Amino acid sequence: MTLQNTTSNFKATALTEEYLRAQAPSIFAPGPMNGVSTRYAFVPTARIVDGLREHDWVPVAVEEQRIRNQARRGFQKHLIRFRRAEQTETLDEWNVELVLLNSHDTGCAYQLHAGIYRRICANGLVLSSHSFQAIRFRHAGLLAQEVVQASFRLLDLLPRVGELVERFRAHRLQPPQALALAGHALLLRYPSLAQAPVAPQALLTARRPEDEGDSLWDAFNTVQEALVRGGVSDGRLDRHGRLRSMRALRGIDSKVSLNQGLWSLAERVADGETLPPLESVALTA
Repeated sequence: MTLQNTTSNFKATALTEEYLRAQAPSIFAPGPMNGVSTRYAFVPTARIVDGLREHDWVPVAVEEQRIRNQARRGFQKHLIRFRRAEQTETLDEWNVELVLLNSHDTGCAYQLHAGIYRRICANGLVLSSHSFQAIRFRHAGLLAQEVVQASFRLLDLLPRVGELVERFRAHRLQPPQALALAGHALLLRYPSLAQAPVAPQALLTARRPEDEGDSLWDAFNTVQEALVRGGVSDGRLDRHGRLRSMRALRGIDSKVSLNQGLWSLAERVADGETLPPLESVALTA
């Protein structure tokens, strides 16, 4: 059987069960990992997926955590992005998504986050916990229906998400402000600017004409894509004479954390806050 994927730049197709099984077998774990507490309430993610489908939330993207400990294989953390069924056929620039995280190895509680899928760059965002509090469920006395019902709280957030996006669009940045945003964004991935493989201004190079602008929304999306997808270089060489460049983020936790941190930074700028100066941020390379 042909596995059906996935999200295109224009529309999304609901992922089939076969595709989910192939990409993230841990979703369908028959029970928790051996050795968990007797108080652990096992609610398979597959049951949540089915419940969300019944209420018109369809999975459109999935990933599974890479592991080293083989005992965790088939139980590790996984992330699924859901979109309302009626939105999979739209050509809007962006859509609100529900981001579900879980594991069956006691490493993660059930989490529901608000997210955005941006069609132009085929990129998924996760909104900050400050603006949109993640909903968390402990694996103790948990019922599948509780998670499904909680997903509908996200629908109440749709107007607010749209309002924030419009604020980002309307907020104009001067070059020093954009550079400060990029510098603070680098610190979400690296301990210091000196340890980052590229200078902040390298994050501000738009990859497509749609992102060429001076709005906070333009800068936010350009920086986010650079930090998550990597492949960015500023032409400097390392001590071995090789071109320094930024690698793509691979881990689920690191991507979620970075997205939330960057969204929070952008909100602070939209609120008129001046980000603290970074001594080594300069307009010249």
